Amino acid sequence: MPATQGPLNAFLDLRQMPVANAQLGPLAGMRLAVKDIYDVAGYRTGCGNPQKFDEAHAASRTAESVQMILDAGARFVGKTQTDELAFSLFGQNAHFPYPVNPAAPERVTGGSSSGSASAVAGGLADIATGSDTGGSIRAPASFCGLIGLRTTHGRVSLEGAMKLAPSFDTFGWFADDIETYEAVGKLLLGRDQHQHPLNRPLSIRWLDAFVMGPAEADQYGRMKALAAGVVGQPAETEYAFASFPDDLYWCFRRLQAFEAWREHGAWISSGGRLSPSVDERFGFGRTIDAKTVAAEAARRLAFRAELGALLGNNGFLVLPTVPGAAPLAASTPEQFQAYRERALHLLCLAGLSGFPQITLPIGSVDGAPFGLSLLGPSGSDVALVRLGRKILDAPRKV
Repeated sequence: MPATQGPLNAFLDLRQMPVANAQLGPLAGMRLAVKDIYDVAGYRTGCGNPQKFDEAHAASRTAESVQMILDAGARFVGKTQTDELAFSLFGQNAHFPYPVNPAAPERVTGGSSSGSASAVAGGLADIATGSDTGGSIRAPASFCGLIGLRTTHGRVSLEGAMKLAPSFDTFGWFADDIETYEAVGKLLLGRDQHQHPLNRPLSIRWLDAFVMGPAEADQYGRMKALAAGVVGQPAETEYAFASFPDDLYWCFRRLQAFEAWREHGAWISSGGRLSPSVDERFGFGRTIDAKTVAAEAARRLAFRAELGALLGNNGFLVLPTVPGAAPLAASTPEQFQAYRERALHLLCLAGLSGFPQITLPIGSVDGAPFGLSLLGPSGSDVALVRLGRKILDAPRKV
């Protein structure tokens, strides 16, 4: 199993070999880092687990979406660290030295796309691929001061990627400037099928209440005011979905864990070794019975319809990406768990609905990044990126 290399622990220490790509194209000269759940021809895909790496054969083909970026002229610069089997939120893989968050070195990078976020935030790559099942693009982007889009479910190919929970898994990427982000988006997303302008911002009070404390609330208010100056003042609502916030959180947790066990349970049961915390998450999935799955699937469908009705054709939610700045790397297990639960109450909405959500690096708490999110209707990915550009280009005074 490879160790990590470099001062940020972002990249895996793998031998360099030529990776076929175009020499010209819209991404020519840009450096591409690839999360180690995606196949790259000639390399093993280790998925953040030493046993998985040892059992793997070198991939014969590069993952479809990664190859599209290479074909546009980007240069592959290495595979990046990921949490084990992409099933964690903080980027602390027990098998590796933890990646460093260049924007706040005493804090976690976030995961599971930890090495990718670290590489871009540290200037070691211009673009890095990640994935978002429960928040693995949005949380690291917010923690490291990057742009990150959770794409509409199924919009970008995951062929050649490890599956975690297929009905939640989505492709994503990081960049630290909107021009690069848009260039990759144009390549991977094409045109939105959703052809309505997004011009009706909304906010939900109980979502805003998940920020951690007074400093975070003040900063979130500043970010909302900045966005409002560009896209309009969000209409605040107490809109109550049929399910309470805790119900939606547990719906996500149960369905994700059930699917994760379905994908990896046979390997784990046959002797696959995981670190204790990740093993516990998979073990939870093993306990979810068919009756529970059916009930939660029905809850999910109802929520998707309700959120779709709230947004309509032209609405979008403004919300905190996560509860605040990244947790300190030295946090206790209890502190991490408390943060995780708050974060997943915010992050689960896009996962349950399959709708796109972009996080923008426009805030900070105690000198560490804190992102603002926009969540739009299904298929409005490009429109969200364009809204993001308008906000990022606006003067940062309120």
